[in-house]
Amino acid sequence: MLAGEAARLMGMELMLPDMADQPITIKGCYIGDLLSNVMGKASGDQLWLTVITNINVVAVAQLLGLSGIVLLEGHQPAAGVLERARTEGIPIFSSAETAYEMAKKFQQLELLQP
Repeated sequence: MLAGEAARLMGMELMLPDMADQPITIKGCYIGDLLSNVMGKASGDQLWLTVITNINVVAVAQLLGLSGIVLLEGHQPAAGVLERARTEGIPIFSSAETAYEMAKKFQQLELLQP
């Protein structure tokens, strides 16, 4: 799937529109706001749903090979985050919805693996 297609299907904004044609593999999502939990429990090819907006989200996503980061509840990335994400090739999405609402969308679209 392309990053732009994922954004459209999930009703999210792709914060780096130039990455719309970037292929991404989505094998579910991980919801978490504690970096150590994410590092220990998330796995590659998942989208990370979070309200954390600092530069560390990009480092963790890159380390784990995550498909992208979804900033929830209308949160916007801190200074420098988008530039770093572009450099690392990690799409960042934004949504006004809660983690629960986004997880329901994943399930409805069958983007979550059992």
